[in-house]
Amino acid sequence: MALSYTVLGAGAMGLRFGVLLQELTGVKVDFVDNWQPQVDTIKEQGGVYVSRDHENRHLVPVNIYAPEEYHGDPDVLIVFAKQMTLQDLLERSSHFFAPDHQYVFSGMNGMGHIEKINQYFPKENVIGGTCLIGTVLNKAGDVDFIGKAGAGSINLAPQSGRVDDPRVQEIVADFEKANIHCNLTDNFYGTLLTKVVFNSVINTICTLFEIQMGQFIKSPAAEKLGKQLINEAYDVVERAGIQLLSTREEEWETIHYVSAVSNPLHYPSMYQDMSKNRPTEVDYINGYLYELGQKYGYQADTHNFLRNLVHLAESTRQQRGHGE
Repeated sequence: MALSYTVLGAGAMGLRFGVLLQELTGVKVDFVDNWQPQVDTIKEQGGVYVSRDHENRHLVPVNIYAPEEYHGDPDVLIVFAKQMTLQDLLERSSHFFAPDHQYVFSGMNGMGHIEKINQYFPKENVIGGTCLIGTVLNKAGDVDFIGKAGAGSINLAPQSGRVDDPRVQEIVADFEKANIHCNLTDNFYGTLLTKVVFNSVINTICTLFEIQMGQFIKSPAAEKLGKQLINEAYDVVERAGIQLLSTREEEWETIHYVSAVSNPLHYPSMYQDMSKNRPTEVDYINGYLYELGQKYGYQADTHNFLRNLVHLAESTRQQRGHGE
């Protein structure tokens, strides 16, 4: 029997996963979101407007609910909230959680979400993931998939380490049918932190300078900046005893390839938050690396400096907004 899915957090990435699963595999997909304008707009439109690289904008019918309205019993929950709003979303959705049989996949940015999910679901039912897939929420009810069909990839890692879990295998098969290409690994924390390192470079720098990934990588300073941040991050995780999925050099090559080839026109998600005067997730990315380093007597000062620069930029934008 086909699995059923409910997406918790119908933002850019949640919509991309849910729409692709719904359209390409035919499985049942529902969406639940705690941002009321998103819920109201999609209901009023009768679906979500989907584009790819700013073209072929069309309406895709979807079922969306506020958490209190939803009473389904999906086999799998796909969680893509912002770190700052996740606790509220989980609390308001907990009435339909069934940890005895439901599995949870989350491909959120940063660190901190797994601990919140584990308040409701045992680690045996939790799959962490990282996504190298560009997607933009233009406004409520309007999403743009960046890159050609099948672009990008995700890493999946069961928290239990059991890659042979039959339910995990079913989820991977559904994602593949939905043109979401998967790399399955038993290295749970290494998987999550590898993406944190990636984001600590590209998300943060592009946000501070309000540039696309392709603009970043064209700068003669990009490699020096990137490798300084990578080296500092690897010094941290090595002290924490965590093995990342790539070497330091491979991580830089990934950043270079994604920026120059895969998504040169993409503004990272942190920039998207900043540009809309929303709080960023920098504390869960650069801030997380700095604080993890402190536990082991290591000062990741460059990451802490960038974290504070992002907060300064946030504050400056807010002050300008109030002044207008």
